[in-house]
Amino acid sequence: MFNEFKEFIAKGNVMDMAVGIIIGAAFTAIVKSMVDDLLNPIIGLFTGGLDFTNNFVVLSGDGSYGSLEAAREAGAAVFAYGAFFMAVINFLIVAFVVFMLVRYVNKVKSAMESPAEEVAEDPAGPSELDVLLEIRDSLKR
Repeated sequence: MFNEFKEFIAKGNVMDMAVGIIIGAAFTAIVKSMVDDLLNPIIGLFTGGLDFTNNFVVLSGDGSYGSLEAAREAGAAVFAYGAFFMAVINFLIVAFVVFMLVRYVNKVKSAMESPAEEVAEDPAGPSELDVLLEIRDSLKR
């Protein structure tokens, strides 16, 4: 059983998946920083300084918390719709960037496959064999 597990881990697909997960985690940190540090301030300008990450409704407790973090530290049940909204924005950005990367990779793959297919095509005009057969046929006459 241990040998089978070693073979499974050594396969390229598993290693590729592990690399993808690691890169995905690092990419998520970059996107989170982009949303928190770049997009939130721009959205805040258009909404009059409103920061969506701190929007919440207290479901239990006295409801007089200055921030979402303070309410969570106090142990109050909160409905953090602003944090959810920002998570949706993060997801959409990540999904769009991944789409663009896959689209680019597919274009590169198809560009690399196209020249090989063109080489495999028959050349224009008669082949050497066709010319030789024609010469043979004309000599027979």
